[in-house]
Amino acid sequence: MERESMEYDVVIVGAGPSGLSAAIRLKQLAAAADTEISVCVIEKGSEVGAHILSGAVIDPIALNELIPDWKEKGAPLNTPVTDDRFYILTEVGSARIPNALLPPLMNNHGNYIVSLGNVCRWLAGQAEELGVEIYPGFAAAEVLYHDDGSVKGIATGDMGIGKDGEPTDRHTPGMELHGKYTLFAEGVRGNLSKELMARYNLRDGVDPQKYGLGIKELWQIDPAKHKQGLVLHSQGWPLDTKTGGGSFMYHLEDNQVAIGFVVHLNYTNPYLSPFEEFQRFKQHPLIRPYLEGGKRLSYGARAINEGGLQSVPKLTFPGGALIGCSAGFVNLPRIKGSHNAMKTGMLAAEAAFERLAAGGEGHDELTALETKWRESWVFQDLYKVRNVKPSLKHGLWLGTALGGLHMWLNDLKLGFLVGWTQHHGKPDHESLVPAAQAKKIVYPKPDGVISFDRLSSVFISNTNHEEDQPSHLKLKDPTVPIAFNLPTYDEPAQRYCPAGVYEVTRDDNGQNPRFVINAQNCVHCKTCDIKDPTQNINWTVPEGGGGPNYPNM
Repeated sequence: MERESMEYDVVIVGAGPSGLSAAIRLKQLAAAADTEISVCVIEKGSEVGAHILSGAVIDPIALNELIPDWKEKGAPLNTPVTDDRFYILTEVGSARIPNALLPPLMNNHGNYIVSLGNVCRWLAGQAEELGVEIYPGFAAAEVLYHDDGSVKGIATGDMGIGKDGEPTDRHTPGMELHGKYTLFAEGVRGNLSKELMARYNLRDGVDPQKYGLGIKELWQIDPAKHKQGLVLHSQGWPLDTKTGGGSFMYHLEDNQVAIGFVVHLNYTNPYLSPFEEFQRFKQHPLIRPYLEGGKRLSYGARAINEGGLQSVPKLTFPGGALIGCSAGFVNLPRIKGSHNAMKTGMLAAEAAFERLAAGGEGHDELTALETKWRESWVFQDLYKVRNVKPSLKHGLWLGTALGGLHMWLNDLKLGFLVGWTQHHGKPDHESLVPAAQAKKIVYPKPDGVISFDRLSSVFISNTNHEEDQPSHLKLKDPTVPIAFNLPTYDEPAQRYCPAGVYEVTRDDNGQNPRFVINAQNCVHCKTCDIKDPTQNINWTVPEGGGGPNYPNM
């Protein structure tokens, strides 16, 4: 069946902070110029916000620019930060670092604890009021190109394709969405963004992107233990001093607490399980008392861009641009990226509108965007912390001290004393050592009260995929997991996946290992696409609407 097509001035892939901010800014500019511009946003989640997962404490700087009267319009930023604490954990104790010793860049006062999913739902409402067309439940599965090589738009995936690859009785062909410009706001490790980077060599001359895996739970806790506005971060236990990562606990309104753990994906031990490290962390004597007597409401996981300034690719190509986390604008030490994602979406909108308002036919390169973002506060935000992540290669204590010194010097306007830029080196998938050289990690069994198993966790992520569809997790070579990864690394996919997607099963005699992919469990974190040591797993989009359905995350 031939696909139908629709024409727009701008097509935006992804209804996250960057995509929605771009859409709103385009419509604002058109209204100010008394002209019309057609804007379409497609979102693979079942609704806007369904796939959004973040801590999140957000800096409102971009929102202040985009919608200055956001308070009057009811934006769900209800909990300003009132108490900011940072701890170093050991297995049995903790030490708080006095706020006076922390670089001012780390100060969270003036920021807000939010559900980023709910913020996106609100932004979508603002966009629709301006005339933006938003289509949730449709996954962008293919980039379309003109004969001259420029991006023409995208095609959504077919619905109703069976596991055998053949159309079923519910088959509906995808839709082509053509745009004069197409902005890709897919988030971290988007499969189309990955294709575009390779096709247009957008990563030439920049460092490899670095990643972390963030795992989060939302809890309803005892009101007597709840401290609305409290922000708590930690480093140290349960990770060893050579493994980067840390925790967060944010006290929202309504006695809810967002608690999570981040493991940097350049860890070396193939026996490490980020999910199990998070479950161990919750048992720490500083943390467990907050959760006792409470109820876990939701669970999710998501990869995080950590490369910073050195890893930002070229953003533009003929016919479109990468924005937000598709490119990677997270400020790692601040654990914040939404403000930069929103701003880069706004800047891309401005660059596109300038071309369209000047009568351009589109499909050319938005070269002004490169200048705009490098002259904006986004660049400065990342420049000040550019050496923090690379410093961690020296280990937790020395690396943290060097990163802290770097931030202090920038805060004191003495950044010229550290005028150099360190580099990241190898990508995360090359960091594992062979299993024979690694120490096995024995994790405690979950107690079902504070700590839990992966399958029960996936259940409360409301993850659902149509079962009769091809797996969206593609193996380039099906023999690699058992023939190479298992003997070399004890197949780390069994442990790095936070959703129990990958298993190695054996027969009753413990022989004949088989690699099993439980694609229906996938929470779309993209860790497998990042961490697989042979880069044999390619994460692609499933049918639109599939995946987690995060409430208030």
